[in-house]
Amino acid sequence: MTLTTSTPSGSILEVLRGERTERPPRDTEAATGLRAILEDGLAEARGRFTYSAPLVITVSNVVRRADAIDIARAPIGRLRGALVAQLVRLIAVGHHSDDAFDDALAAWLVDQPSRELCSALDDLDADARARLATEVSAHAATLTRALAPVPATWSVRTALRSRLPLAGGSVVLSDVVDLVIGSSTESTASTVLVDVTTSPIGTSTARLLRFHALVHTLRTSVAPWRVALFSTATGELASDDVDVTVLGAAVDDVLAVARR
Repeated sequence: MTLTTSTPSGSILEVLRGERTERPPRDTEAATGLRAILEDGLAEARGRFTYSAPLVITVSNVVRRADAIDIARAPIGRLRGALVAQLVRLIAVGHHSDDAFDDALAAWLVDQPSRELCSALDDLDADARARLATEVSAHAATLTRALAPVPATWSVRTALRSRLPLAGGSVVLSDVVDLVIGSSTESTASTVLVDVTTSPIGTSTARLLRFHALVHTLRTSVAPWRVALFSTATGELASDDVDVTVLGAAVDDVLAVARR
């Protein structure tokens, strides 16, 4: 695994998509072996613990963000992240916004957000709301420069959700990826998974990226080509090419969570 971090000057999707001639053949074999290893490991874990309800494993369980900034975990930080996630969806489909905060807020409210974050928004006074709007607009400017127009031929999907039952349904892998481009049906590996964060890129990035790669591989039976994390706080892009080493490490991460 080689995780690279850079600050691209142009479209991050063009950087990640690269040249077709550089892509390896798509991997349709890894998924079967990975699932078998997971099932065996989870069966061993179930033998030591009794779950009263399905154990849902998400990227936050796996990453254990010890390096996260406190404000990013607070309701206001999560609210900011939720609004920027909406902007990813809008920008990716070519929406031009004259007021990034209002457009993001309108899209977010349609999604029926959690009561906790709605309360956090309602509790903001005029000054705090203005500061949040300014922050979201700044992140939007960085995001707009980085994404640029996304051609429809790139098979763009946003907020792609996955929910995979394992171990007879007693364990569930749940994941959301902000942006996915490329198709799993091409002869070469072409799918790129992109997550967006409003925090600086931290030391847990590799675990986050490989969890996304594992869930996608198990869901589609085809390994993605690349996974990436883009920070709207710093403009940095961290990416990793997916191979059996990356996916194997993700399996170990998931089993570690189940055993805890």
